[in-house]
Amino acid sequence: MKTSLIAGKDIPKFDQQIVGNILLNTATEAVVREELLIIGIRNNAGEIFRIIGATKSNSYMNAIEELFDLGLINEIGDEDAPKEGCDAIFAAQ
Repeated sequence: MKTSLIAGKDIPKFDQQIVGNILLNTATEAVVREELLIIGIRNNAGEIFRIIGATKSNSYMNAIEELFDLGLINEIGDEDAPKEGCDAIFAAQ
C-alpha cells in the first residue's frame, strides 16, 4: 500500500500510530490516487492530511481494520458513494 501526506496540512499525533501499524510505502499524492481504493485520514481541523492507496481489496480491508483498532471512525458508510476522492475517510473521535 502507498501513502502520501497532503502538503500544508497539520499532522496530528495519532499519525505515528497509523504509520507504525500499517505497512506503507511513501509515494507522491498523484501516485497514491492512482490506486484502486483510497482511504483519507482527517486531522483535528477536519482536513484530510494523509491518503492511503490500496491496489487490492484485502489490503484495503486490513488497513480499515487497523484504523478501527486505533479508535478512528469511518465517516463513509458501506453503501455511501466515495467522498472527497476517498472510499473511506477516518478521523479521531
